[in-house]
Amino acid sequence: MRTKIFLTVAGAAVVVALAGCIDTVGGGKTPGVPFIRDSMAGRYERPLEQAYQAAKDVIEFNGKLVSETTLHGQTNLVKTVEGKVNQRSIWVRVEGVAPNVTQVTVQARTPGGGSDIDLVHEIEKQIALKLVVAR
Repeated sequence: MRTKIFLTVAGAAVVVALAGCIDTVGGGKTPGVPFIRDSMAGRYERPLEQAYQAAKDVIEFNGKLVSETTLHGQTNLVKTVEGKVNQRSIWVRVEGVAPNVTQVTVQARTPGGGSDIDLVHEIEKQIALKLVVAR
């Protein structure tokens, strides 16, 4: 009986130790399990505003747009979008790397703090397709 109690307490301690706060690509923090892949980036030969609008459109199409932000104090112009898709928190960072090259980074977390890399890939792919169609 003591062994079962000890294993239960030890297991709970491991879960608490692994859980924590993670940085989001939007510049904030959220509770989550660290050290797991939860984001994906792509670079596109499009102006920042066009990529930013595509990111907003994709989030609105798939779920609910929660906030839009412009991050100041960065070396490049950076805009972020936060939304909810399939009960997942989604963050999209759109950063101008060159005058006509933009990097789009998508990150997703489940309500329990886990990663949803499949949703990240789907959202990033939809943004890329939206940019191709907008040409």
